[in-house]
Amino acid sequence: MNILRQVYVKQVITETSKQTLITQFSNKKVFLEQECDRLYFEYKKVEKTNKQLAVQYLKEIEKRREKIKLVEFQLQQVHTLPLGSELKEKEVEAIFEVKVGDNWDELMKEKTIVIKDGIVEQIRLR
Repeated sequence: MNILRQVYVKQVITETSKQTLITQFSNKKVFLEQECDRLYFEYKKVEKTNKQLAVQYLKEIEKRREKIKLVEFQLQQVHTLPLGSELKEKEVEAIFEVKVGDNWDELMKEKTIVIKDGIVEQIRLR
């Protein structure tokens, strides 16, 4: 029988992965800023004619500004991360085979995949 389990994926911070993270966060920030500009432009078009829609645009702009603040914080954190530290990247589902006689406690231990520069470096069982 097969079961699904969550497996954590952690990334070891290297110079390359640090630069990749910085690029990703910077691109995300630029994208959010562009969305804010577009929404503001649309807001200006409807501000006098449709108050309800204008309020909705302002709410969406504020949401994007909050996301920008979060991305800026994440960028600061990436700059302070020491090389060699591990960063939880995501969780994935994995299929595990369960057979009669298997040790259930061993199957239920937390499993982690450690990646360094895009290559699986370790698979840990805890």
